Amino acid sequence: MVSMAAEVEIDDSLYSRQRYVLGDSAMKRMANSSMLVYGMGGLGIEIAKNIVLAGIKSLTIQDDKMATVSDLGVQFFLTEEDVVQGKNRAAASEGRLAELNPYVSINSLTTGLDNNTDLSYITKYQCVILTEVPLQLQLKINQLCRTQSPPIQFISADVYGIVSGVFCDFGDDFEVMDVNGEEMRDTFIENVTKGNPGVVTCLKDKFHGLETGDMVTFRELNGMTALNGMTCKVKVLSPSTFAICDTSGEVFTPYEHGGILTQVKASQKFSFKSLESQLKDPALLIPDLSKFSAPSNLHLGMLALHQYWQENNGQLPNVWCQRDAARVVSLANEINNSLSNKVESLDEDLVRLLSFTSRGCFAPLCAAIGGFVAQEGLKALTGKFTPLNQWLYLDAADVVSKADINNPAGFQPRGDRYDALRICIGETKCCQLANTRLFMVGCGAIGCEMLKNYALMGIATQDKGKITITDNDLIEKSNLNRQFLFRPHHIRKPKSTTAAQSANGINPALRIEAQQHKVCPQTEAEHYNDDFFGNQDLVVNALDNVEARRYVDSRCVTNQKALLESGTMGTKGHVQVIIPHLTESYGSQRDPVDEDIPYCTLKSFPAQIEHCIQWARDKFESSFAQKPALFNKFWTSQGEPPQVIDKLKHGSPLEGAIQISKILRSKPVDWCACVVLARLKFEKYFNHKARHLLHHFPLDTRLKDGSLFWQSPKRPPVPQEFNVGDAMHLSFIISTAKLYAHACRIPHSAEEESPSNIVAILQTLAVPEYRPSSKTIVTDENAKKEQDTSGDDDFVDAANRMDKAIQAAGAQDKVVKEMEVAEFEKDDDENSHIDFITAAANLRAAMYSIDSADRLKVKRIAGRIVPAIATTTAAVAGLVSIELVKALDRCPIESYKNCFLNLALPVIVLSEPGPVEKVVLKEGLSVTMWDRWDVQGHKDYTLQEFLNYFKTKFGFEATMVGHGVKMVYVPFMPGHSKRLPQTMVKLLKPSARLRYVDLVVSLQGDTEEDIPGPPVRYFFNL
Repeated sequence: MVSMAAEVEIDDSLYSRQRYVLGDSAMKRMANSSMLVYGMGGLGIEIAKNIVLAGIKSLTIQDDKMATVSDLGVQFFLTEEDVVQGKNRAAASEGRLAELNPYVSINSLTTGLDNNTDLSYITKYQCVILTEVPLQLQLKINQLCRTQSPPIQFISADVYGIVSGVFCDFGDDFEVMDVNGEEMRDTFIENVTKGNPGVVTCLKDKFHGLETGDMVTFRELNGMTALNGMTCKVKVLSPSTFAICDTSGEVFTPYEHGGILTQVKASQKFSFKSLESQLKDPALLIPDLSKFSAPSNLHLGMLALHQYWQENNGQLPNVWCQRDAARVVSLANEINNSLSNKVESLDEDLVRLLSFTSRGCFAPLCAAIGGFVAQEGLKALTGKFTPLNQWLYLDAADVVSKADINNPAGFQPRGDRYDALRICIGETKCCQLANTRLFMVGCGAIGCEMLKNYALMGIATQDKGKITITDNDLIEKSNLNRQFLFRPHHIRKPKSTTAAQSANGINPALRIEAQQHKVCPQTEAEHYNDDFFGNQDLVVNALDNVEARRYVDSRCVTNQKALLESGTMGTKGHVQVIIPHLTESYGSQRDPVDEDIPYCTLKSFPAQIEHCIQWARDKFESSFAQKPALFNKFWTSQGEPPQVIDKLKHGSPLEGAIQISKILRSKPVDWCACVVLARLKFEKYFNHKARHLLHHFPLDTRLKDGSLFWQSPKRPPVPQEFNVGDAMHLSFIISTAKLYAHACRIPHSAEEESPSNIVAILQTLAVPEYRPSSKTIVTDENAKKEQDTSGDDDFVDAANRMDKAIQAAGAQDKVVKEMEVAEFEKDDDENSHIDFITAAANLRAAMYSIDSADRLKVKRIAGRIVPAIATTTAAVAGLVSIELVKALDRCPIESYKNCFLNLALPVIVLSEPGPVEKVVLKEGLSVTMWDRWDVQGHKDYTLQEFLNYFKTKFGFEATMVGHGVKMVYVPFMPGHSKRLPQTMVKLLKPSARLRYVDLVVSLQGDTEEDIPGPPVRYFFNL
């Protein structure tokens, strides 16, 4: 792990989302590190791309091979011109990699590696990643890396056809500073016992989330105070209890109340074995428990492949050649017999498949494993997250069916850019991809990676094929860190059109249409109707929010279209394969609902910094968005102030008038008034609020059971005294004043915003003293926000306030002119939005003795930013693309693989998708969520005929027919029986262009209970 030689500035506008994942320390270590990646084929370029996006100091890429036509199907930074000119792959890639990140120095070496190479140049790198290197040379370089002090971290990785392998060796003594990257959580304590060991119980209904062996520290304990500041190892007893050290001694006084525990991130040491020793006794990660023996078989197959390579002077087995495959199988058996831990029965079919396809390269597998390997490289440089111990083998064998194996001629190269793919999946599937009609929703991080994969795989490159993509977002600088199709000159341009152009740069034959619409109910009729979905072969989600995912999923279920669903959050990612009539859909499972923070907690009793940030975010929305919007709406609908005031004085209640009068009373008319209002808000929020709470609930207040009112998780407030010399205090005044000036359309200069001018204004201000009031304080956690209950007298008061405000301003227009409604924007550092929320949240935290948060954390929480890194995105997009080939081929359910991965641990879990649930309507008749009953009508088709259809076809009486919110037929409703002879056209009143409607029909079962049938689509056939 490299030391931090110097302080490095991190560009937050570029790296913001990555910093949420890696943290400042790891980012700075990367920015001081150098790495070598050898081999610029499909896997090498994927690794290099991800490393550059992450932002290390310098990357050297090395390769002695010239660009070939087949490289174009796996290496996205090579062009046809590079092939024609015979350019070296590393030299051709150098400039294009450099465009990804201006902070990374890129160097290329065009020399190769062999047994005579002077390897001394390798010693200047902290990490070396090898691809396309013979095993004997890997062993030599690994040994060199281990002899250095400190050792050079070593990774080797390869993709041969539809099989990939990774090996990591970080030396005998590698320190990991943070094994999982999870945020340290505070947990409130309910009790700590005296005993050996002592037992800690968490506050009611709260879970500690710890594992045995974790370390925790304590603070704010009343009683048992000796534990405060102490670090203890835990032994988990239950989700809410755990044992710690011996607390029976006299120093541990009996527990009284309060206390917070925090998990301590303890560094861990990892010891790795050399490549030579691991060849014979490999430590294997098992990604697919349904193929438990696959990694050990692939290990043998890879070793056999390298031995075949050595025997045949660097030549891999011929494409789909039975004789060569037999030799590889024979070598694998020989190697197996030499091992102490033998594989019981070699999977010869799997080894043969490796041999058949080894001269090919499956681009999606390069993407998946390239993301994984790049993250291992970053671990090597930073000590952040748990490294791979020590082997990973991942295959895509399921893309090859038994029928394919019986047609080896279809896998032979044809001298074009798709040869590497053709060798892996065959010509039939290549043609299928080329003629695919695909709809992708979203062109962000996953979308960019997917488009790159589509281009390499030749999806939609023939006449019948077409890719439609849509995204209504524009490119921001922070996108460039992980959305690799975009460059700085693309900022503020549409994501979809830019991504389409970049993808065409990779493969000019790509047939792609870029749109800028949201996929939502509002665009369903005009853009993404049933005809549109019906014209697609496949739908791919590249979205970042659950609501949109659920909507697209519902449209795919309605139109019976396969959907590939995926997402990432930091180092975690998921892939879900959704196949009509075969698997459950995305909507079949519900994610746990986020707990809402109780209203009383936000308003008066925050216990964590998250509560303070949410309070500040709510204050921003209320003060600078909701109130200005209400103000504008009121004056637009109610007319001129004199008439409004007159109505109120005569007792006419006007909705919103009381709140508007209060806004008018304090509404500033110049910059000085904005500063004054900001200072008064400081006093109200952070001083008077605390005094009001302590006035109603003094520190010694006790509840009915005798316990203290102010005990964990309630924290007594401390009134904050304004100090113009405190940077946080001044930041609140300046940001609040700027936001009020913006809301009230008050021009001001940079000079007026200066601290010296602010101080001068505040010196003349007399701040009102706190006066106790009887205003109720809500303490019930189940209570909702109180509603406005204003009486007639309040409306008269409102009229007087309005009158007074207008007179004080000297002009009606100054006071009631339209206000500016703020739209929260987290990424604009000039608008003061995050400045206000940061200052307000931390001042409230100080008032309640809660640890403050830095601006980055506030921005993440207030902006609901999903942490993201390029490595996870690349890996997930690669895994989705593997499933895409299967989805088009309509494979059996056992061939598909859902995936959950966490690159921090690292964990990859592949599993068969959940089967769709069947509902038995009666013996011999069952339906699933994918089923739809179609009824073909005509212009004279009656409701009675419609009902008879279900009796004749399925043996059920139809007891209810609904269309949207309209009840078409309910037998017990008055007059509905008269509808039976009426035509469906008359009852449903379709527009001229409407061909069908979707109806809800309930059926009466044998027990006379209503049974919900599947959706019914009625075709008018007019």
